[in-house]
Amino acid sequence: MNNIKPLEGVKILDLTRILAGPFATMNLGDLGAEVIKVERPGVGDDTRTWGPPFVGTESTYYLSVNRNKKSIAVNIKDPKGVKIIKELAAVCDVFVENYVPGKLSAMGLGYEDIDKIAPHIIYCSITGYGQTGPISQRAGYDAVASAVSGLMHITGPEDGDPVRPGVAMTDLATGLYAFGAIMAGLIQKYKTGKGLFIDCNLLSSQVACLSHIAANYLIVRKEAKRWGTAHGSIVPYQAFKTKDGYIVVGAGNNQQFATVCKILDLPELIDDSKYKTNHLRVQNRKELIKILSERFEEELTSKWLHLFEGSGVPYGPINNMKNVFAEPQASLIKLEGRKKQFLCTSLVRGVITRNAAVFQSLFTHEVLHNSLIMEMEHPTVGKISVPGPAVRYSKFKMSEARPPPLLGQHTMHILKEVLRYDDGAIGELLSAGVVAQHETH
Repeated sequence: MNNIKPLEGVKILDLTRILAGPFATMNLGDLGAEVIKVERPGVGDDTRTWGPPFVGTESTYYLSVNRNKKSIAVNIKDPKGVKIIKELAAVCDVFVENYVPGKLSAMGLGYEDIDKIAPHIIYCSITGYGQTGPISQRAGYDAVASAVSGLMHITGPEDGDPVRPGVAMTDLATGLYAFGAIMAGLIQKYKTGKGLFIDCNLLSSQVACLSHIAANYLIVRKEAKRWGTAHGSIVPYQAFKTKDGYIVVGAGNNQQFATVCKILDLPELIDDSKYKTNHLRVQNRKELIKILSERFEEELTSKWLHLFEGSGVPYGPINNMKNVFAEPQASLIKLEGRKKQFLCTSLVRGVITRNAAVFQSLFTHEVLHNSLIMEMEHPTVGKISVPGPAVRYSKFKMSEARPPPLLGQHTMHILKEVLRYDDGAIGELLSAGVVAQHETH
């Protein structure tokens, strides 16, 4: 395995803030791109103030999506600041922004402006609702786009109010679409030698992610509804309350349903004419779920997890954050000799999957099989942990992550090393407030 990452040498000029844009550029940075994050002097990315919780003066929200970036604080309302951005664009491969349509064009930083000086540039614009149309000038916030796109309409209890998803899924989906679009743009540029404009927005991203729910309406005009944790077309496929918590169980075919019935010691349901096919189970949902729910409530979650282990039926507990990061599947262990052999044997038998407490008592190292926890040493707050990259690659490994930058931490470095400004010019810009450098750097 070598350590050459696919985006090494690629420069990203990042004028985004909050979540969708920073999530996209963080994923590019994980693959080796140099990400130059442009922030407002004295204020920076809005999420720097989104707390509590804070660690020192840093919000954990900001820390979660800004690793592997360099921060330059530039006032882009000043013509000299605009000049700096244009100079950076000329030496970068990708320009990413999430301003309301037309705002950067009014400053001389729209695609038409950047294309003139950098025809190679991949210019990705992330907005709430697209470049044109009656609501294109609205600010794009996740909760509102989640509502307008229909996601909030289908999320929540069956007989209750609409519910906002627990994380900003519309922002995150848009960030992933932007990430993929930029990767496609880079390939296109390598084929043609020319850049292009990418229009990415929250509304389009979330509507595209409605998948079969949208298709149900478009093809057969079936209006969507809320199902709580359940599924509109598969029964059973939902959370069930246990004696001490919840377990999610799904039976996607008749064989899995029969297995569920055997595990629950309800064999009479297998041949019941009302439940012999999924279509019938959907029709008779309420009666069947009532029977299953009563049985699940009779035992502890741990008992059900033990009984379902190795059954071939999809299942799992509803974990809180503490349990998520105690899951053996989430981390990577460094072990020696007999401990490693014991771990492998235990995993095959399912012992550790069923009992995180046993696992933790045997082994004291930090991160787990999917390496979902990434540790970094932050310059002002010390060691921090954030969710790591979701994807692994066989021919290269992610390098040790650089912590999210302080506001303006790299201003002088970028002006000097990337744009070749001399000390006198940098001093003038600092004195005029066009740029700012973090005082600790």
